[in-house]
Amino acid sequence: MARAIHQNRAGTFFSSTLILWLVSVFFEILFNKRTELIPVLAGGCFYQLANLITRFWISRDPLFVNTCVSLLHSTVTSASVIFILATQWTTKDLNEMFDHSEVFGGTWPWAYKALCFSCGYFAYDQWDMLRYGLFSGWIPSILVHHLILLICFTLALYRNVTVNYLILTLICELHSIFLHVRKVRRMAGVRNASSKIVRMEWIFNWLTFFIARLTSHILITMKLLTDAPKFGGGMELPLALFGMAGEL
Repeated sequence: MARAIHQNRAGTFFSSTLILWLVSVFFEILFNKRTELIPVLAGGCFYQLANLITRFWISRDPLFVNTCVSLLHSTVTSASVIFILATQWTTKDLNEMFDHSEVFGGTWPWAYKALCFSCGYFAYDQWDMLRYGLFSGWIPSILVHHLILLICFTLALYRNVTVNYLILTLICELHSIFLHVRKVRRMAGVRNASSKIVRMEWIFNWLTFFIARLTSHILITMKLLTDAPKFGGGMELPLALFGMAGEL
């Protein structure tokens, strides 16, 4: 009984913040003519459509459906980030590519749209978890995680700063692919630890953890701390730091 009350309170709070976020995005698009933010809504609709297709054709289990869509997001986002970075690498050297002026105030081609699309996913996922009660605890960590990312991503998109920094934090979605694959595999009943598929998944899980999550975030943190004086006294440094922390 007490757990249900706490869950309802948490649900009410996070539902309210999601509604406020949605109103804010619509206001920016409709009244401030920020049409470049439309991919935020497109991203949310795309992943909601994927949810409906998975629910209709594969399974009606809310957790299974949610995990499948999360796997889709990690795959799409990882491919987008790799494409963006590879495109930049062909035209610039690493020093120029990761110069403070480039990652702070610049926006790589397709980076803004990719961040918008991913922002739309986090809004969708927040809604899906609230709708089906896929959270627990007084302060559900997964809902806090989504709220932090929504705030950081949306403010960065509104102000058009630190977009490239936040794109770099999304490298960790490469590791998330294998986390979601493992979860889907277990829910599907595939648990034979001696099978080649499971062994390969285990190898890629740890490999991407060290490369795409641990090492990349250490390097980004070092870059942020080194360039901290260049940020000035605005909110851009906290945006980049909290956005990175939210993706850990």
